[in-house]
Amino acid sequence: MPLPPSPDALGPRYRPEPRHLDLGPAFFDPVRPATFPQHRLRFRNQRHAATVGLDGLDDAAWVEAMARFAPLPGNHPQPLALRYHGHQFQSYNPHLGDGRGFLYAQVRDDRDRLLDLGTKGSGTTPYSRGGDGRLTLKGGVREILATELLEARGVDTSKTLSVIETGEALDRHDEPSPTRSCVLVRLSHGHVRIGTFQRLHALGQKAELDTLLRYAAATYHPAIAQAPDLPAAFLGAVAEACADTVAAWLVAGFVHGVLNTDNINVSGESFDYGPWRFTPACDPGFTAAYFDHSGLYAFGRQAAAVAWNLERLAGTLVPVGQAGTLSDALARYRPAFGAAFVRRTVQALGVEPRGEAADRALTDAWWQYLEQSRAPFDRPWFDWYGGEAAAPRAAASPVDYRGPHWAAVRHALAGRAPADPARLSHPYWQGPAPESLIIDEVEALWEAIDRRDDWGPLHDKVRRIRAAGRAAGFGPADPTRDGQTGEPPPAGAA
Repeated sequence: MPLPPSPDALGPRYRPEPRHLDLGPAFFDPVRPATFPQHRLRFRNQRHAATVGLDGLDDAAWVEAMARFAPLPGNHPQPLALRYHGHQFQSYNPHLGDGRGFLYAQVRDDRDRLLDLGTKGSGTTPYSRGGDGRLTLKGGVREILATELLEARGVDTSKTLSVIETGEALDRHDEPSPTRSCVLVRLSHGHVRIGTFQRLHALGQKAELDTLLRYAAATYHPAIAQAPDLPAAFLGAVAEACADTVAAWLVAGFVHGVLNTDNINVSGESFDYGPWRFTPACDPGFTAAYFDHSGLYAFGRQAAAVAWNLERLAGTLVPVGQAGTLSDALARYRPAFGAAFVRRTVQALGVEPRGEAADRALTDAWWQYLEQSRAPFDRPWFDWYGGEAAAPRAAASPVDYRGPHWAAVRHALAGRAPADPARLSHPYWQGPAPESLIIDEVEALWEAIDRRDDWGPLHDKVRRIRAAGRAAGFGPADPTRDGQTGEPPPAGAA
């Protein structure tokens, strides 16, 4: 049996709270984790381990907790495979559930939020549907990259806490096989999905649906937990949180790839990364998943896809709510998305807001330019961060900022001061290029690991991404909190 970490190694910042057990056995199945032939610690996220009091574990105790899944003190005694259904590419599938992951701990973070430690690649469960319950090492590397860059761009995302290589050779139809394996632990603000509600609705379990509603409202949207019309208040809160996340994806140039209802967290947090990509240019039709033949989840259709999913959530709440107020709550999504899209655009440009009309004009001009010019997506955001103050930086850019569409942007930017002038002195903004992550670089980072077992480029990339995030005001200002397995941050890192 794996030995649990010593409470002395955790300290007072570790605050366990295994609340999911309160829902009762209708919501999960206790499971056993897989036994792996080896455990090679490849990535350890000290930045976020510190937020939940796990940063004091030495590497041996870390492996016990993150790969052998020794129960953390005061936490879940056994991992839980969560039950849910979902629409996959808008076709209902009642045969879902955690098939290669589980929830095994819940902890309070330094913002007093209840967070889950959940897994990918931790073995089979009752919902594996013939799969092996494993995760490829490449999949783990890709999730590190996705979560790091999204965080650096201000997206509310799950965090990749740990990746441990497990020594198994996996066969996959969509990449060269056999391929290396890993187990990943994510730190997430919950794993309650729209599909969790759909399952209870499909089974006609009204009492359990009400129980889940009250749990999810109190845990993820506490401001509305005592609302007199809780179903409508909850739906509205979820809609507004999801609207902000989709707006943040678009401004980050991110394409999730698989926006099924089982991949939408009712906390609004972005999570569950499979065939994601960052778009090379502002192309509304750009898709991430090779199997998305119709472009259902293309870059420019993500807001509509999430709206469709929220309609499914609204339908599940009818047995415990009122159709009229649920419809009103659902209608909050589109104006919330519009407002978030403007706010996020202005924020990503690093300029002061000027009011609704002026900010909308800037947003419209900016996105029209991006789509018409087909400039490399990340370059204009980098070149013009800070507005007119960035003109000397933009003058050195390989992008030619001329033409009628750019004239509208210059007019909208005229006289705009930087939102935080001190940020412009960060070394990142003096550099030659933005920190991007298109597919060619992702493949090159993986090739270094796959062919030479060279993890240096990946860890260097994470450091550069985090520095870019700090330059834009996201992430802790102190780089000493950025420790990760591999090489330590270099002296004087930004």
